[in-house]
Order: sequence, then structure tokens, then C-alpha cells
Amino acid sequence: MLPSKPLDTLPTHSVTNMPPYLGDQDLWHNDPALQAAVSREGADWAQQELAALGSKVGTSDMFDKAEQANRFSPELKAYDRYGMRINQVVFHPAYHDLMQVAIEHQVASFAWNNPGPGSQVGHVALSYMFNQVEAGTMCPMAMTYSAIPALQTTPAIARDWIPRLLSRQYDARDIPVTEKTGATIGMFMTEKQGGSDVRANSTQAVPAGSHTGIGAEYRLTGHKYFCSAPMSDAFLTLAYTPVGLSCFIVPRWTPDGVRNGLYMQRLKDKLGNRSNASAEMELQDTWGIMVGEEGRGVRTIIDMVQGTRIYCCVGSAALMRQGLVQAVHHTRHRHAFGKLLIDQPLMRNVLADLALESEAAMALSLRIAHFMDAANGDQSAASLARFGTAIGKFWNCKRAPAHLFEAMECHGGPGYVEESILPRLYREAPVNSIWEGSGNVMCLDVLRAMQREPDAVPALLAELELARGGHAELDRAIAKLKLGLTDTGDLEHRARQLTQQIALVWQGALLVQHAPAAVADAFCATRLGSDYSGVFGVLPKGCEASAIINRAVPA
Repeated sequence: MLPSKPLDTLPTHSVTNMPPYLGDQDLWHNDPALQAAVSREGADWAQQELAALGSKVGTSDMFDKAEQANRFSPELKAYDRYGMRINQVVFHPAYHDLMQVAIEHQVASFAWNNPGPGSQVGHVALSYMFNQVEAGTMCPMAMTYSAIPALQTTPAIARDWIPRLLSRQYDARDIPVTEKTGATIGMFMTEKQGGSDVRANSTQAVPAGSHTGIGAEYRLTGHKYFCSAPMSDAFLTLAYTPVGLSCFIVPRWTPDGVRNGLYMQRLKDKLGNRSNASAEMELQDTWGIMVGEEGRGVRTIIDMVQGTRIYCCVGSAALMRQGLVQAVHHTRHRHAFGKLLIDQPLMRNVLADLALESEAAMALSLRIAHFMDAANGDQSAASLARFGTAIGKFWNCKRAPAHLFEAMECHGGPGYVEESILPRLYREAPVNSIWEGSGNVMCLDVLRAMQREPDAVPALLAELELARGGHAELDRAIAKLKLGLTDTGDLEHRARQLTQQIALVWQGALLVQHAPAAVADAFCATRLGSDYSGVFGVLPKGCEASAIINRAVPA
């Protein structure tokens, strides 16, 4: 914890022209764009829960815990002192404190505990705020949230597990789940030889008794290359039976109170996401229960993948938001060449451009969540939710590293040192693009949705039509996109170009409808113009940079 009154007079000099500590942030009340998006997308009723998390998780204490959880990364404890295999991971206490706040505020369970219109929007908004502070703990939150639809396919599993996964009590003890007050669940799908191509997996499952199929017991043997949050109480995984690739739930403890055959080989030494343990796991005669239909494992995990991908999409938006807040704070208090940095025209241009990117990413994330809410009983909404999740994950995750780098550069040297939050945010950004399907996988999924879901493209175009007439560049971009969507030639080669085009036009349409004219006009003039390069700080003459910045981060 930093001292409240640090020394500013040193033996040889006085410390001047350094920004004050940012201090506590109210991540809800200090973000008018987020409040407006939550309201219009149908979750106005969730304000109390959102405000509670926003004020709690944005405190200096929470940011300090986030720094500690990442500086003192998890350690593998495969054996106890008597030589018994226990397959545990030891976390810094700050990690458990963060997990407790997340669970208590329903960051993993809000949508399922509050079914109805706006539940997914409220859920995504909670994730957006928590991700700004610490993203590693969001991995178990995302997986626990995403596992619910898969578990619901198997009534006996749903009855035993879902109430514990929806608990608001964090229970870190490594004991049988029947003795716990709450639980989390993880996933390990990928293997060395397959990666995103899970059909290349080699793990095998054989029946443990005379029964086979959904709800039956099996024994699994194989190797899983990425097992994140390995202290979860159970894991969803894929293995082959004679019928085909199937999905299984594998708990840490078997029903007779014995540690299951889960053997951690090592923890990954990752670029970022340091607070979250990721392990390699051996399955040796490991007990599990089939979830979903036999041979339909990929189908079973599709709904899970949509859930984890929206976390990646909004997680990237959250990192951009916090990078922007840090950059604006620094430049509002740092002088150079006779002026505050924020009063320098070129710096204002950069900051305003960062603000545009941040708001557009958040608006798209919550709009996709809106369609996830509407998907029940509405095929067009369901198609657009699946289509949109791949689009949003691709684009937001691609933009976050460049955005965080630019926010770091706004600080100069102080932003490059580890005492700053910027290096941690920057290292965190790439994982969202890689996890749950890389950029190429997302773009190929966009093409598959276009080809296999006849409602997807019409639903998207109907969405864009809502903004027609709001800006000349947007109208031209919509017309150009329509041509691109109807051109079926060489689709795979230009899948990234097409996905980027959809994302930018969709973001522009949202801002034209809902953001102030200064924001919408600047976005459309740059992102939808012919000269767009992706470089920040190239807003054209006449853009109201100060108004854009002050809307994003009120003084």
C-alpha cells in the first residue's frame, strides 16, 4: 500500500510535475457511456448491483491486490510433505481476495441468477468493470459462467453442480464439492497436436460400467495442454468414445471422497495473465461423467464457447477503458513545453482517438449481450448473437494491444516501468485474442455463420439500417459492406478484411444512434473513411477532441 503522504522533498531535489495518485475509481458512476449503454440495452434494473461492484472493485485496495496477485504468481504443489500426490496450486492471498469479491458480486453468476431481459447485458457490464482491475481472476469466472448451458443438457449433473456454481460464496478449500458452500468450474479442451482443432484430440474415454451415453460414468486417459484455473472443483473436457468426440465433466474428487486422477505436470510461464494458473494435465484412468449426447462433444461446447468469447470481447474493451483512464489522468497533471500535456493539440488528438476506440468496443460488447438476451425464442437474435460474438471478439481483441501501447506511450518512461499498471494491462491484452479461438478462427467462424445461418446476415443488415442517414460516411460504408457480403469469391482469403469491415460499420452505427455527435462524427470520419490505417491520433481537423475526452473521463 503506497503511503498517503509520500515525501516530495528529497536531499538533493524536490519532486515536481508528477501526477498525484489516481486513488479510488468509481467504475460505474465515473463512466457515463457505460451507464447509458446498460440502460438502452435493457439492464437499467441492474444499476444497484453494478454500482456496488463499481465502487468496490475500483478502490486503490483492489488495484493493489491485483498488482500483488500478478507479481506473486501461482506455484505448483504437486505433492504434500509426506510424498502424497495432491495436485494443488498455491495462490497469493490477494488472488483469493479478488476471487471473493468477484463471486460475491456475481461476476460468474449474474445472468443465471437473474433470468429475464437484460440479464446478459448486466452480466457483461459486471465483467467490464472487474476486468479493468484484474483480468486473471476472470478466467475462472468466464468458464464457470459458460459451463451452465452445457451442464443443463444432463439433468443429474445440473442438479448436483449448478446450485454450487451459482453460489455467491467463494470457497477455496480443496475438498469434495458436496462439502463446499460454492464452486467454480474450468475447461481443458486443447491438446498439443490439435490446438483449436479439437477433432485432432487423442484422449480416450471408456465406460466405467455397463451404461454408456449421456450421464454415464467413464474413465479418461490422455494429455491436455492448457488447463486454466486448475484449482477449479471440476472441469469440462473432450475425449473420444467409439461413437465419437464427447464432452465430460471431471471433478477434482470422486463421489467416494478420493482425489481424482488429475496429474498436473507443470504450470505455464505466460507472457501475461500471471495471477491465473494454467497447467498441463495428465488424465490417467480419470473418473468422469458424460455431459450431452455421445459423439456430440463439439455441439455441447458451442454454447460454452459463445460464453467465453463474450468475456474475451468485453475483457479487451475493459483493458482499453482502464488504459484510457490512466492516460487521461497522467496527461491532465503533467506539464511539458509550457502546457499541460492534455492541452497539447496532438496529445488531445491521441487521447480523443483512444476514447473513441474504447467507447466503440464497449458499445459493441453490450449490444452483442443484448442479442444474447433476446436469443430465447428469436432465431434472428440468436443468429446475430453467435455471429456478433465472433465479430466482436476478433475486432476488440485485435485493437486492445495497440490501444494499450498508445496509452502507455502517453505516459512516457513512467508508463513503461512495472510500478505503473500499464505494463500489466499491455501484457494482458494478447491473451483474449488467443484464448477461445485466435483471429483466424474467429473470421472463419464468421464465414461459417454467414453460410450456415440464413438469419445472420439479414439480421445484421437490419441492425445497421437503424442508423442509416445518421452520417454520410456510415451510409457509404453500409453500401460497401452489402457488396462485400454478397461477393462470395475468395471469401476465406479476405475473411479478416470482411470481419473488420463488419465490426467498424456496426460500431459506427451504434455510435451514430447513441453517442453525442462529437463522438459519432469523429469515429465515422476516421474508421469509415478511405484513409483509415488504425494509427491513433489522426482525427481530422474540426473534431471536438476536448468534448470527446471529457465525456469519456469526466474531469
